[in-house]
Amino acid sequence: MRAVGLLRYGGPEVLRVVELPTPHAGPGEVRIRVRAAAVNPADTLIRAGVTPVRLRGTDPLLPGLDIAGTIDEVGPGGSGALAPGDPVMAMVNPTREAGGGYAEWVVLPETWVVPAPAGVSPAEAATLPMNGLTALHALDQLRLPPGSTLAVTGAAGAVGGYAVQLAKAAGHHVLADAAPGDVELVAALGADVTVPRGQGVADRFREHAPEGVDAAVDAALIGGALLPAVRDGGAVALLRGGPDPLLLAQASQRGIGMVAAHVHDYDGRRDKLDLLRQLAEEGVLSLRVAGRFPPEEAARAHQLLEAGGVRGRLVIEF
Repeated sequence: MRAVGLLRYGGPEVLRVVELPTPHAGPGEVRIRVRAAAVNPADTLIRAGVTPVRLRGTDPLLPGLDIAGTIDEVGPGGSGALAPGDPVMAMVNPTREAGGGYAEWVVLPETWVVPAPAGVSPAEAATLPMNGLTALHALDQLRLPPGSTLAVTGAAGAVGGYAVQLAKAAGHHVLADAAPGDVELVAALGADVTVPRGQGVADRFREHAPEGVDAAVDAALIGGALLPAVRDGGAVALLRGGPDPLLLAQASQRGIGMVAAHVHDYDGRRDKLDLLRQLAEEGVLSLRVAGRFPPEEAARAHQLLEAGGVRGRLVIEF
Protein backbone atom coordinates (compact mmCIF):
# COMPACT_ATOMS: atom_id res chain seq x y z
CA MET A 1 0.00 0.00 0.00
CA ARG A 2 0.97 3.63 -0.40
CA ALA A 3 1.56 5.75 2.68
CA VAL A 4 3.12 9.11 3.52
CA GLY A 5 5.94 8.97 6.05
CA LEU A 6 9.34 10.17 7.10
CA LEU A 7 12.67 8.58 7.93
CA ARG A 8 14.13 11.65 9.61
CA TYR A 9 12.73 14.68 11.37
CA GLY A 10 12.71 18.00 9.60
CA GLY A 11 10.69 20.34 7.42
CA PRO A 12 7.89 19.37 5.05
CA GLU A 13 10.47 18.12 2.54
CA VAL A 14 11.13 14.99 4.65
CA LEU A 15 7.66 13.65 3.81
CA ARG A 16 7.58 11.11 1.02
CA VAL A 17 5.32 8.47 -0.45
CA VAL A 18 6.44 5.01 0.70
CA GLU A 19 5.33 1.46 -0.02
CA LEU A 20 4.39 -0.66 2.98
CA PRO A 21 2.80 -4.09 3.46
CA THR A 22 -0.99 -3.94 3.51
CA PRO A 23 -2.19 -4.72 7.05
CA HIS A 24 -5.02 -7.11 7.95
CA ALA A 25 -7.62 -6.93 10.70
CA GLY A 26 -7.05 -9.15 13.72
CA PRO A 27 -9.49 -10.13 16.47
CA GLY A 28 -11.71 -7.22 17.46
CA GLU A 29 -10.27 -5.03 14.71
CA VAL A 30 -11.45 -3.55 11.45
CA ARG A 31 -9.51 -2.43 8.40
CA ILE A 32 -10.36 0.90 6.83
CA ARG A 33 -9.69 1.71 3.19
CA VAL A 34 -8.68 5.29 3.83
CA ARG A 35 -9.96 7.86 1.38
CA ALA A 36 -9.00 10.99 3.31
CA ALA A 37 -6.59 11.88 6.12
CA ALA A 38 -6.72 15.36 7.62
CA VAL A 39 -3.53 17.40 8.13
CA ASN A 40 -3.28 18.82 11.64
CA PRO A 41 -0.74 20.91 13.57
CA ALA A 42 0.01 17.76 15.57
CA ASP A 43 1.22 16.15 12.34
CA THR A 44 3.70 18.96 11.74
CA LEU A 45 5.03 18.59 15.30
CA ILE A 46 5.47 14.83 14.77
CA ARG A 47 7.29 15.49 11.50
CA ALA A 48 9.59 18.05 13.16
CA GLY A 49 10.42 15.74 16.08
CA VAL A 50 8.81 18.02 18.67
CA THR A 51 6.39 15.43 20.06
CA PRO A 52 7.36 12.11 21.70
CA VAL A 53 6.54 10.07 18.59
CA ARG A 54 9.84 8.39 17.86
CA LEU A 55 11.41 7.26 14.60
CA ARG A 56 11.48 3.50 14.08
CA GLY A 57 14.90 2.83 12.59
CA THR A 58 14.53 2.02 8.92
CA ASP A 59 10.72 1.90 9.10
CA PRO A 60 9.02 5.14 8.06
CA LEU A 61 7.09 7.04 10.71
CA LEU A 62 3.53 7.84 9.60
CA PRO A 63 1.82 10.97 10.93
CA GLY A 64 -1.94 11.40 10.80
CA LEU A 65 -4.61 11.50 13.51
CA ASP A 66 -7.82 11.75 11.43
CA ILE A 67 -9.07 9.35 8.79
CA ALA A 68 -12.25 8.59 6.89
CA GLY A 69 -13.05 5.90 4.35
CA THR A 70 -14.85 2.55 4.22
CA ILE A 71 -14.61 -0.71 6.13
CA ASP A 72 -13.17 -3.41 3.87
CA GLU A 73 -12.17 -6.12 6.36
CA VAL A 74 -13.56 -7.16 9.75
CA GLY A 75 -11.58 -9.36 12.12
CA PRO A 76 -13.07 -12.14 14.20
CA GLY A 77 -14.76 -11.42 17.50
CA GLY A 78 -16.27 -8.08 16.56
CA SER A 79 -19.64 -6.78 17.69
CA GLY A 80 -21.12 -6.76 14.19
CA ALA A 81 -21.76 -3.02 14.41
CA LEU A 82 -19.52 -2.39 11.38
CA ALA A 83 -19.48 -4.27 8.09
CA PRO A 84 -17.52 -4.09 4.82
CA GLY A 85 -18.66 -1.15 2.75
CA ASP A 86 -19.70 1.01 5.70
CA PRO A 87 -18.48 4.65 5.46
CA VAL A 88 -16.57 5.38 8.66
CA MET A 89 -14.29 7.84 10.42
CA ALA A 90 -11.77 7.43 13.23
CA MET A 91 -9.08 9.11 15.27
CA VAL A 92 -5.67 7.42 15.09
CA ASN A 93 -2.89 7.54 17.68
CA PRO A 94 0.45 7.81 15.81
CA THR A 95 2.37 6.48 18.83
CA ARG A 96 1.05 2.97 18.16
CA GLU A 97 3.35 0.49 16.43
CA ALA A 98 1.59 0.83 13.07
CA GLY A 99 1.90 4.62 13.17
CA GLY A 100 -0.64 7.20 12.07
CA GLY A 101 -3.28 7.55 9.44
CA TYR A 102 -1.41 8.75 6.34
CA ALA A 103 -1.93 5.43 4.55
CA GLU A 104 -4.26 3.69 2.11
CA TRP A 105 -5.25 1.10 4.71
CA VAL A 106 -5.38 1.47 8.49
CA VAL A 107 -6.29 -1.23 11.01
CA LEU A 108 -7.84 -0.14 14.30
CA PRO A 109 -9.75 -1.66 17.20
CA GLU A 110 -13.43 -1.65 16.32
CA THR A 111 -14.20 0.60 19.29
CA TRP A 112 -12.12 3.40 17.75
CA VAL A 113 -14.29 3.58 14.63
CA VAL A 114 -17.79 5.00 14.05
CA PRO A 115 -19.98 5.57 11.01
CA ALA A 116 -19.20 8.74 9.10
CA PRO A 117 -21.90 11.44 9.22
CA ALA A 118 -24.52 10.67 6.61
CA GLY A 119 -24.32 12.59 3.37
CA VAL A 120 -20.78 13.96 3.73
CA SER A 121 -17.64 13.22 1.72
CA PRO A 122 -14.68 11.33 3.21
CA ALA A 123 -12.70 14.58 3.13
CA GLU A 124 -15.35 16.33 5.21
CA ALA A 125 -15.63 13.41 7.64
CA ALA A 126 -11.85 13.36 8.13
CA THR A 127 -11.90 16.91 9.51
CA LEU A 128 -14.01 15.91 12.53
CA PRO A 129 -12.53 13.19 14.80
CA MET A 130 -9.38 14.62 16.36
CA ASN A 131 -10.36 18.29 16.32
CA GLY A 132 -13.89 17.59 17.45
CA LEU A 133 -12.76 15.28 20.24
CA THR A 134 -10.19 17.85 21.39
CA ALA A 135 -12.86 20.54 21.70
CA LEU A 136 -15.26 18.10 23.35
CA HIS A 137 -12.65 16.93 25.86
CA ALA A 138 -11.87 20.54 26.76
CA LEU A 139 -15.53 21.29 27.45
CA ASP A 140 -16.04 18.02 29.30
CA GLN A 141 -13.09 18.92 31.55
CA LEU A 142 -14.54 22.36 32.29
CA ARG A 143 -17.88 20.85 33.43
CA LEU A 144 -19.80 24.08 32.95
CA PRO A 145 -23.50 24.28 33.83
CA PRO A 146 -25.80 25.43 31.00
CA GLY A 147 -25.96 29.19 30.70
CA SER A 148 -22.30 29.74 31.53
CA THR A 149 -20.25 32.38 29.74
CA LEU A 150 -17.33 30.94 27.78
CA ALA A 151 -14.55 32.71 25.90
CA VAL A 152 -12.91 30.92 22.97
CA THR A 153 -9.64 32.04 21.41
CA GLY A 154 -8.61 30.84 17.97
CA ALA A 155 -12.30 30.54 17.17
CA ALA A 156 -11.81 30.56 13.39
CA GLY A 157 -9.56 27.52 13.54
CA ALA A 158 -10.70 23.91 13.47
CA VAL A 159 -10.60 23.19 17.21
CA GLY A 160 -11.75 26.67 18.19
CA GLY A 161 -14.63 26.52 15.74
CA TYR A 162 -15.81 23.18 17.11
CA ALA A 163 -15.49 24.57 20.66
CA VAL A 164 -17.79 27.45 19.74
CA GLN A 165 -20.38 25.15 18.20
CA LEU A 166 -20.25 22.55 20.97
CA ALA A 167 -20.53 25.26 23.61
CA LYS A 168 -23.59 26.75 21.93
CA ALA A 169 -25.16 23.30 21.66
CA ALA A 170 -24.59 22.91 25.43
CA GLY A 171 -26.47 26.15 26.11
CA HIS A 172 -23.58 28.49 26.85
CA HIS A 173 -23.10 32.18 26.01
CA VAL A 174 -19.98 32.32 23.81
CA LEU A 175 -17.52 35.15 23.33
CA ALA A 176 -14.92 34.54 20.63
CA ASP A 177 -11.99 36.31 19.03
CA ALA A 178 -11.60 36.85 15.30
CA ALA A 179 -9.35 38.56 12.79
CA PRO A 180 -11.17 41.13 10.63
CA GLY A 181 -11.55 38.65 7.78
CA ASP A 182 -12.94 35.97 10.10
CA VAL A 183 -15.66 37.91 11.92
CA GLU A 184 -18.42 36.69 9.61
CA LEU A 185 -17.18 33.09 9.85
CA VAL A 186 -17.01 33.10 13.65
CA ALA A 187 -20.45 34.67 13.91
CA ALA A 188 -21.81 31.99 11.55
CA LEU A 189 -20.32 29.32 13.83
CA GLY A 190 -22.60 30.66 16.54
CA ALA A 191 -20.53 33.04 18.68
CA ASP A 192 -22.78 35.49 20.51
CA VAL A 193 -20.04 38.14 20.59
CA THR A 194 -16.86 38.49 18.53
CA VAL A 195 -13.95 40.69 19.54
CA PRO A 196 -10.73 41.51 17.65
CA ARG A 197 -8.03 38.93 18.22
CA GLY A 198 -4.49 39.77 19.29
CA GLN A 199 -2.88 41.72 22.08
CA GLY A 200 -5.36 42.96 24.64
CA VAL A 201 -8.02 40.36 23.79
CA ALA A 202 -8.65 39.67 27.49
CA ASP A 203 -9.64 43.30 28.03
CA ARG A 204 -11.99 43.15 25.06
CA PHE A 205 -13.64 40.02 26.47
CA ARG A 206 -14.06 41.86 29.78
CA GLU A 207 -15.91 44.68 28.03
CA HIS A 208 -18.67 42.19 27.23
CA ALA A 209 -18.38 40.20 30.48
CA PRO A 210 -17.53 42.80 33.15
CA GLU A 211 -17.46 40.22 35.94
CA GLY A 212 -15.23 37.96 33.87
CA VAL A 213 -16.14 34.89 31.85
CA ASP A 214 -16.82 31.64 33.71
CA ALA A 215 -14.26 29.79 31.62
CA ALA A 216 -12.13 29.96 28.50
CA VAL A 217 -10.97 27.51 25.85
CA ASP A 218 -7.53 28.72 24.73
CA ALA A 219 -7.31 27.32 21.21
CA ALA A 220 -4.97 30.17 20.19
CA LEU A 221 -2.46 29.20 22.91
CA ILE A 222 -2.45 32.70 24.40
CA GLY A 223 -1.62 31.47 27.89
CA GLY A 224 -1.29 33.90 30.78
CA ALA A 225 -2.47 36.88 28.76
CA LEU A 226 -5.95 35.34 28.74
CA LEU A 227 -6.30 35.07 32.52
CA PRO A 228 -7.61 38.66 33.05
CA ALA A 229 -10.69 37.72 31.02
CA VAL A 230 -11.65 34.98 33.51
CA ARG A 231 -13.47 35.62 36.76
CA ASP A 232 -11.97 34.60 40.09
CA GLY A 233 -12.77 30.93 40.60
CA GLY A 234 -13.24 30.33 36.87
CA ALA A 235 -11.33 27.92 34.67
CA VAL A 236 -9.21 27.73 31.52
CA ALA A 237 -8.84 24.76 29.18
CA LEU A 238 -5.41 24.47 27.58
CA LEU A 239 -5.11 22.68 24.26
CA ARG A 240 -1.42 21.80 24.10
CA GLY A 241 0.28 20.38 27.15
CA GLY A 242 -0.21 21.38 30.75
CA PRO A 243 0.28 24.82 32.31
CA ASP A 244 3.81 26.00 32.93
CA PRO A 245 4.63 26.77 36.60
CA LEU A 246 4.34 30.55 36.15
CA LEU A 247 0.91 30.29 34.52
CA LEU A 248 -0.25 27.87 37.20
CA ALA A 249 0.93 30.25 39.94
CA GLN A 250 -0.83 33.21 38.33
CA ALA A 251 -4.05 31.25 38.02
CA SER A 252 -3.97 29.80 41.54
CA GLN A 253 -3.69 33.28 43.07
CA ARG A 254 -7.22 33.95 41.80
CA GLY A 255 -8.59 30.46 42.23
CA ILE A 256 -8.70 29.83 38.49
CA GLY A 257 -8.56 26.16 37.62
CA MET A 258 -6.41 24.97 34.73
CA VAL A 259 -7.43 21.86 32.80
CA ALA A 260 -5.66 20.27 29.86
CA ALA A 261 -7.41 18.75 26.87
CA HIS A 262 -5.59 15.44 26.24
CA VAL A 263 -7.38 14.17 23.17
CA HIS A 264 -5.96 10.66 23.43
CA ASP A 265 -7.85 10.24 26.69
CA TYR A 266 -10.71 9.65 24.25
CA ASP A 267 -8.93 6.92 22.26
CA GLY A 268 -11.49 4.17 21.83
CA ARG A 269 -14.35 6.28 23.20
CA ARG A 270 -16.88 5.32 20.57
CA ASP A 271 -19.60 7.13 22.54
CA LYS A 272 -17.80 10.46 22.29
CA LEU A 273 -16.95 10.13 18.61
CA ASP A 274 -20.45 8.96 17.77
CA LEU A 275 -21.85 12.00 19.57
CA LEU A 276 -19.84 14.18 17.19
CA ARG A 277 -21.26 12.20 14.26
CA GLN A 278 -24.79 12.86 15.46
CA LEU A 279 -24.12 16.58 15.94
CA ALA A 280 -22.62 16.82 12.45
CA GLU A 281 -25.68 15.11 10.96
CA GLU A 282 -27.92 17.55 12.82
CA GLY A 283 -26.00 20.51 11.40
CA VAL A 284 -24.66 21.54 14.79
CA LEU A 285 -21.05 21.01 13.69
CA SER A 286 -19.63 22.41 10.44
CA LEU A 287 -17.16 20.20 8.54
CA ARG A 288 -14.73 22.56 6.80
CA VAL A 289 -12.31 21.34 4.13
CA ALA A 290 -9.71 23.97 3.27
CA GLY A 291 -7.96 22.03 0.50
CA ARG A 292 -7.37 18.56 -0.95
CA PHE A 293 -4.02 17.05 -1.91
CA PRO A 294 -2.79 13.75 -3.35
CA PRO A 295 -0.21 11.88 -1.23
CA GLU A 296 2.59 13.16 -3.47
CA GLU A 297 1.75 16.72 -2.35
CA ALA A 298 1.63 16.08 1.40
CA ALA A 299 4.65 18.33 1.87
CA ARG A 300 2.78 21.17 0.20
CA ALA A 301 -0.15 20.66 2.58
CA HIS A 302 2.22 20.87 5.56
CA GLN A 303 3.80 24.04 4.15
CA LEU A 304 0.43 25.72 3.78
CA LEU A 305 -0.68 24.74 7.27
CA GLU A 306 2.52 26.03 8.86
CA ALA A 307 2.25 29.30 6.92
CA GLY A 308 -0.92 30.05 8.90
CA GLY A 309 -4.29 31.42 7.95
CA VAL A 310 -5.85 28.05 7.01
CA ARG A 311 -9.54 27.95 7.89
CA GLY A 312 -10.78 24.40 8.19
CA ARG A 313 -8.55 21.43 7.49
CA LEU A 314 -6.31 20.46 4.60
CA VAL A 315 -6.83 16.84 3.58
CA ILE A 316 -4.69 14.18 1.89
CA GLU A 317 -6.83 11.99 -0.38
CA PHE A 318 -5.84 8.40 -1.18
